[in-house]
Amino acid sequence: MNFFEAQAKAKRATRWLVIVYVIATLLIVAGVTLIVAAAFYGAGDGLSPDPAVLIGIAVLTAAFILGSTLYKTALLSSGGGRVALDMGGTVVPPEVTDPLRRRLRNVVEEMSIASGVPVPEIYVLEEENGINAFAAGYAPADAAIAVTRGTLELLDRDELQGVIAHEFSHVLNGDMRLNIRMMGVLFGIMVLGIIGRMVLRGGYHSGLSSSRRNRGTPAVMAIGLGLSILGWIGVFFARLIKAAVSRQREFLADASAVQFTRQTDGIANALKKIGGYSGKSWFNAADPEEISHMLFAGGFAKMSSLFATHPPLTERIRALDPAFDPSQYPSIEMRGRKPYSGRDAVAGFAGSSPVSAAGRQLPMSADITETVGNPQPRHIAFARRLRASIPDILYDAAHSPELSLLLVVAMALEVDPDRAARQLRLVDEQMGDARTDIVRRFHRHLVDAGPQMRLPLLEIAFPMLKNRPLPQLEFLLDLVRKLAELDGMLSFTEYCFFRILSSQLRRSALPAARTGNRVTRAEARAAAIKLIRIVADQGNEDASARDKAFRAGIAFFGKWADGTLPGRSGAWTVAELDDCLDLLQRLNMAGRESLLQALTVAVSEDGQLTVAEAELLRAVCAALELPLPPILAAAGEIPGES
Repeated sequence: MNFFEAQAKAKRATRWLVIVYVIATLLIVAGVTLIVAAAFYGAGDGLSPDPAVLIGIAVLTAAFILGSTLYKTALLSSGGGRVALDMGGTVVPPEVTDPLRRRLRNVVEEMSIASGVPVPEIYVLEEENGINAFAAGYAPADAAIAVTRGTLELLDRDELQGVIAHEFSHVLNGDMRLNIRMMGVLFGIMVLGIIGRMVLRGGYHSGLSSSRRNRGTPAVMAIGLGLSILGWIGVFFARLIKAAVSRQREFLADASAVQFTRQTDGIANALKKIGGYSGKSWFNAADPEEISHMLFAGGFAKMSSLFATHPPLTERIRALDPAFDPSQYPSIEMRGRKPYSGRDAVAGFAGSSPVSAAGRQLPMSADITETVGNPQPRHIAFARRLRASIPDILYDAAHSPELSLLLVVAMALEVDPDRAARQLRLVDEQMGDARTDIVRRFHRHLVDAGPQMRLPLLEIAFPMLKNRPLPQLEFLLDLVRKLAELDGMLSFTEYCFFRILSSQLRRSALPAARTGNRVTRAEARAAAIKLIRIVADQGNEDASARDKAFRAGIAFFGKWADGTLPGRSGAWTVAELDDCLDLLQRLNMAGRESLLQALTVAVSEDGQLTVAEAELLRAVCAALELPLPPILAAAGEIPGES
């Protein structure tokens, strides 16, 4: 299953979830109404329910369930970090020095670079000794990955990478967005049980004082008992929904982790350690009920197989290691920490050559579309080497609350010395001499490192950037836009950088926001033609070659493109490009897949893909929220290595 199929399947699962939610709500409303009616009849004294009262109770119950769902959804609207904090998570800051947490951060950064998504927030559940993890959020820009202390201390690097790769599969395939929506939906149908227990306690204490005023106590107790029973009905439906949605996806995520890392042993050994560890994958300090469908492994000590959100542990292991014997679970306990030192030692790298690819011609890879949301082992190997080759001054700046903003300004500058000098004068006017000197120094290192460093550095710096005060972010976006438009010479590469930065920051600020109404066919056609025209112009200096590349891209659409003229070449404004990408972001996944295929055909019409074209294609994909791994690795080469 590729990225586009996985997204479509997650969307279908969301529709199914809504249908089941409506059915469960109707059943609970009917049950509440019947219990209230029975309580009136059972109380004696000739009491009988008024039909209008019962209708009112039904309406109020439905409104209460819906309101509870909306309330929980609003709480979760700040993104995945909210879930991790609610479960007792402690953030792992970018500047962390603890060896095990540094190793965790390195593994997550490598997976982010290999996947083409921003580095998520990282948390450790310090009070949980079981081996477990989860990913939460609406989109990669607001994602959080949390691991338990048991995962951190009991797994070696390969096993940890297998677990993180499993969680990234949920991030990339749309499972994470479905899971966080399920949290809000399921809270609504479970909350009645909580209310029922409160009513029972209130009725019990009221009944302790015998008086005529307490003649209604039996009815109150009956209502409380009924609500508690209905609460368990809600839990039944919630667990059934979670089990139905989650179980098969865990097998797929395990398989994806193996595909990402090409290491069956990593994730298989992590699962085996769960089987042999006294703490298993269980949660003790926090209640895992709400997030059980998000976890790497089951969070409960006991759970009926009917409601289990995960396949049996032995089945998962045998899917990876068919010869596994359950009697061979390793016996492990919490251990002391191993010493690590240095960035490469903690990352577990072999010796790495610096990555340098300026101007290199790369053979075109026919499966670029297949790699979207589906990083391969070569991408992860490339990400390790790329990350190891980042100059320390840039790597440290990406992890600094203050310097990360200046690093982004440096990334927004052109490579051309004359244009960069004019841009630096604008930076000086906006930020002053001292900060401009830092930006200038960062820019020199970026030019030396090559264009392939820019997106990975932005992905690494993103956790620092999104936590900056809003006025600083508005200033940054305004400055980056001015730099792109300086002298009326808008570079499409500069624009893509601005677009990625602005869309990711907007997505992290409003993670639950939707992209808007579906685009019409006419709007999509006009926007797609414009984008293919722009991309075709980037890799060709000759006008006839540009038109040839454009026609090749348009021809991919067949009859849909009949009669299409080459379109306008030349300068475009930020507003025009924003309108174009805003429309294309509203395409469904099938439309985006076709568009990416057409763009790939256009840039590779001459049979070669330059580094500049590869990075441009990645930038366009990032702007369209398509996580494309590094194309340099997809083309089968690690520049700088023999």
